[in-house]
Amino acid sequence: MPDRAPQPVDRQLPTDEARDLISLVRDIAQREVAPVAAEEEDAGRFPRELFTLLSESGLLGLPYDAEYGGGDQPYEVYLQVLEELATARLTVGLGVSVHTLASYALAAYGTKEQQAEHLPAMLGGGLLGAYCLSEPASGSDAASLRTRAVRDGDHWVITGTKAWITHGGIADFYTVMARTGEEGPRGITAFLVPGDAEGLSAAAPEKKMGMKGSPTAQVHLDGVRVPDSRRLGEEGQGFAIALSALDGGRLGIAACAVGLAQAALDEALRYAAERRQFGRPIADFQGLRFMLADMATQIEAGRALYLAAARLRDAGRPFAKQAAMAKLHCTDTAMRVTTDAVQILGGYGYTADFPAERYLREAKVLQIVEGTNQIQRMVIARHLAGPESR
Repeated sequence: MPDRAPQPVDRQLPTDEARDLISLVRDIAQREVAPVAAEEEDAGRFPRELFTLLSESGLLGLPYDAEYGGGDQPYEVYLQVLEELATARLTVGLGVSVHTLASYALAAYGTKEQQAEHLPAMLGGGLLGAYCLSEPASGSDAASLRTRAVRDGDHWVITGTKAWITHGGIADFYTVMARTGEEGPRGITAFLVPGDAEGLSAAAPEKKMGMKGSPTAQVHLDGVRVPDSRRLGEEGQGFAIALSALDGGRLGIAACAVGLAQAALDEALRYAAERRQFGRPIADFQGLRFMLADMATQIEAGRALYLAAARLRDAGRPFAKQAAMAKLHCTDTAMRVTTDAVQILGGYGYTADFPAERYLREAKVLQIVEGTNQIQRMVIARHLAGPESR
């Protein structure tokens, strides 16, 4: 391997336990994830058995309480785990992020009885979760969702369609936001719906330009009955729960974006060190060296931004503005860096024989999921200048 080959990210971790955790994740990523990533993405195969391994290894509940099977890790450590997994394969890093997002409502707003009954299986029992907020006609305007839950004695009957659901059709549980009252954000309630509930079904997965191994599908709820004991939080609190979950989820997307950008930079560095033109490696040419320098700088800035936001969250301080900034910057960075990686590889970068073209296709969706980057700019501006005039 040339001496200019990429090296593992030099991480600043708070404890020896966290360093051991990152070592475990890197071992799993190098042994189980990266070697089959291209083949499985090309085949559109979701690695469910790998998620069983991640669950058994304690990696599906890292930021949650050990009392219920979680890892008791601060967010700054959890996010760096996501980054490592996403560097090996975005489907895996994003899948862990979505599972963590789906578990949040119960972990943060559930009763002690609900948590004791459901969280151990969700965090360490091999289950896989999905988060159901968006609908065919309500994406960025999530407060206008139409899925409705009607009380029937001590049960709720949920009817509607959710859209763009990661793990739709394969999840073991769905955190579903449904309207139980008035129009607008105050009429929405959160529910924990089993994946095998009668009346719940999924459409065929969407045909996407990237992330083909991660199933994204509409989820139909046709009179799905769930007991009131599966209502999470108070009636009408669901939208607040959803927004709180998305603040943390956006940091997960930011970390995944940095991981994907790092993978693209690593590939560009490998190629630039090995490819020779005009009698020397192309890494010797100043124009290309400047591209690599810019790519690395953008990645480091993104990593610092998401970690700063995570440390605010860990300290119990407000972090919504910083989460939006991190999601915006890191996903825009992933788009720029993957585009530059394709350019550095030239014609080879445009072929499926090298992973650069897959990284570019995957990067695009990160600017869309869990709040488009236009929405992130709106969130940031509201924190800076206050709400828009009506």
